[in-house]
Amino acid sequence: MVARLLLRVRPRGPAVGPGAPCRPLSAGSGPGQYLQRSIVPTMHYQDSLPRLPVPKLKDTIRRYLSAQKPLLDDGQFRKTEELCKSFESGIGKELHTQLVAQDKQNKHTSYISGPWFDMYLTARDPIVLNFNPFMAFNPDPKSEYNDQLTRATNMTVSAIRFLKTLRAGLLEPEVFHLNPAKSDTDIFKKLIRLVPSSLSWYGAYLVNAYPLDMSQYFRLFNSTRLPRPSRDELFTDDKARHLLVLRKGHFYVFDVLDHDGNIMSASEIQAHLKYILSDNGPAPEFPLAYLTSENRDTWAELRQKLVSSGNEETLRKVDSAVFCLCLDDFPIKDLVHLSHTMLHSDGTNRWFDKSFNLIIAKDGTAAVHFEHAWGDGVAVLRFFNEVFKDSTQTPAITPQSQPASTDSSAAVQKLNFKLNDALKTGIRAAKEKFDATMKTLTIDCIQFQRGGKEFLKKQKLSPDSVAQLAFQMAFLRQYGQTVATYESCSTAAFKHGRTETIRPASIFTKRCSEAFVREPSKHSAGELQQMMAECSRYHGQLTKEAAMGQGFDRHLFALRYLAAAKGIVLPELYLDPAYAQINHNILSTSTLASPAVNIGGFAPVVPDGFGIGYAVHDNWIGCNVSSYKGRNAREFLQCVQKALEDMFDAMEGKSIKT
Repeated sequence: MVARLLLRVRPRGPAVGPGAPCRPLSAGSGPGQYLQRSIVPTMHYQDSLPRLPVPKLKDTIRRYLSAQKPLLDDGQFRKTEELCKSFESGIGKELHTQLVAQDKQNKHTSYISGPWFDMYLTARDPIVLNFNPFMAFNPDPKSEYNDQLTRATNMTVSAIRFLKTLRAGLLEPEVFHLNPAKSDTDIFKKLIRLVPSSLSWYGAYLVNAYPLDMSQYFRLFNSTRLPRPSRDELFTDDKARHLLVLRKGHFYVFDVLDHDGNIMSASEIQAHLKYILSDNGPAPEFPLAYLTSENRDTWAELRQKLVSSGNEETLRKVDSAVFCLCLDDFPIKDLVHLSHTMLHSDGTNRWFDKSFNLIIAKDGTAAVHFEHAWGDGVAVLRFFNEVFKDSTQTPAITPQSQPASTDSSAAVQKLNFKLNDALKTGIRAAKEKFDATMKTLTIDCIQFQRGGKEFLKKQKLSPDSVAQLAFQMAFLRQYGQTVATYESCSTAAFKHGRTETIRPASIFTKRCSEAFVREPSKHSAGELQQMMAECSRYHGQLTKEAAMGQGFDRHLFALRYLAAAKGIVLPELYLDPAYAQINHNILSTSTLASPAVNIGGFAPVVPDGFGIGYAVHDNWIGCNVSSYKGRNAREFLQCVQKALEDMFDAMEGKSIKT
């Protein structure tokens, strides 16, 4: 989000696509044009990636029932068990056979890829809050480089360097190294590049290295989600050479690549951004960006009105821009203000449909806000890490650099949209809905300083399992129950893999949580330690299964999707209230750890839920939680803090304070 093999995160592909030829290097292959020059071509492993397995139906049913056990009483569980037996021997068996046959006919992709794109693109809810997450950068270690203009220039140049490196096939392939001393070496790279692409994955596997799917990367740039009635469309135009800049709700474009595909000089980019920052005109009366926060069908209808009002060419410039740079006119006050700003802000200065918005506040605080349909966090996190590294270690300009003496008024085009009364009314309505929704959202965060990964590993506990156990204990303490919980896990180790769900709520976490919350005095520290170890072992098993495509959520989703596509009556399993309940994820969680990430976050996925972004660092644990009215994020975090304190006390052999 988001990285071990599971790359904890969140759903994009050719400048570079599966099997896309690498472009020849342009004349501008001198210093400054590329981030790196990998001797192994970027897409070298793509053709030989293993295929995402379709789990056995009996395994899926067994795992599904295990996840249901802590959520249901005995009577509900028996009913769900009966429905599962009937599904497994009847319609489920038929659907599974059809799914396996269909998968065998589509060896170029995965069984989940098409249905997953459809799930995102047919969703009609607004994408802001419901789908789009953010990741905020750490500040530049050299404080003077955090000046807004300096950082915006450096990050823009680094982002375009990434684009060029990717398209030239010079970006290091994304590989998960279990033994980097063997596989992350020049010797290995020189050997593996000689192995044909159709076999290269096997060569990496022999040295315990796992190449990851990179089919989504091409949609990082020049891409936008276009609203359409019933199902949106992903649009990419890799010929476009301009950047889109938003400031005070105004839209500007200027070229960042020349006709030969070389990056424009950093001093020119700096001059153009300075020109935009010096525009003192008032904010627009009807900020168009609000429309991207609307219900997708409403926005599709209004977009059609925009096109028929003579804005087609202007919209094309927005849609095809390499990415969207948002320059905000205020500094960030604290971490909560940072989360609100990067997750939604006031709606005027973001184009939420763009594959990503690179946001830079007045004080240089920066973040990536991204649209989720095109891809998962794997591509975004790689881009994020490379841009942070390049912009801080080899910045294109210094704070002393002078902008080029160029006529920015000629190079920078301010986009003007023709708005009729229907569009103005649509913008006004979108703003009212946006403002009303944002008033209901609360975000809060904690940093638990007593220990992190290093301490937990010494206790032989999975750090992720301890964080997840804290969320289970916190909800039990606050609301007295165990509820459906979702943890995202990447399946990028497979061709066109997306994500799988880890289900952290189990009979083990329920038993352990009840012991800590309801009857700590009845258990010795040793007994509590033993229960935590059980939770850790089981969570580790679930994590491995999910990363290997052996969860149950995606399989059941694909079977349901297939039934709908074939016009088959929805099987009873899917009409069971228990199925609806386990998919009403009150605790939606996602973790990512990277030296470049300051904080990340997302909104709850259900109205009565929590959105929990977290990271277990070497010596501390960070947690960023969102909630709507009716749930209390601050109180939940106080319960998380208490849970972590109690677990650390138990690990140190102390008795638990009630």
